[in-house]
Amino acid sequence: MPSDNARGLPDLVGNLLEQTTTLLRQEIQLARAEFSEKMARVVQAAVAIGLAAAMLLAAVVILLQAVVAALVDHGGLQPWLAGVIVGLVVALVAWLMLRSGQARLRAASLVPERTATQLSRDASLAKEAVR
Repeated sequence: MPSDNARGLPDLVGNLLEQTTTLLRQEIQLARAEFSEKMARVVQAAVAIGLAAAMLLAAVVILLQAVVAALVDHGGLQPWLAGVIVGLVVALVAWLMLRSGQARLRAASLVPERTATQLSRDASLAKEAVR
């Protein structure tokens, strides 16, 4: 009768398959959890950007009207020219803000780094176990 230390090849292969299946399930669970965490960050960033834009919209419109009026009254500009100047400056600021928001949503920040590291470790351990 074989002892636990001298199990047959079929038992060893079966055990290896069972452990590999368990490991893969755990890695998939880790990837899902990490992906959910990353997506939560993306949603939080998008909500913050959206809310800030909505809250500032009314204030910006009123302030821009005041700037146009000041350029007309104190700068001696025609109303249409003051409006164009202010509009171009606002467009530039909006473009810079858009680029900043996009930088926060870089694709690299969405990579499941812990899962990739763990998979690399598991591959190394599997190679060592086969030797």
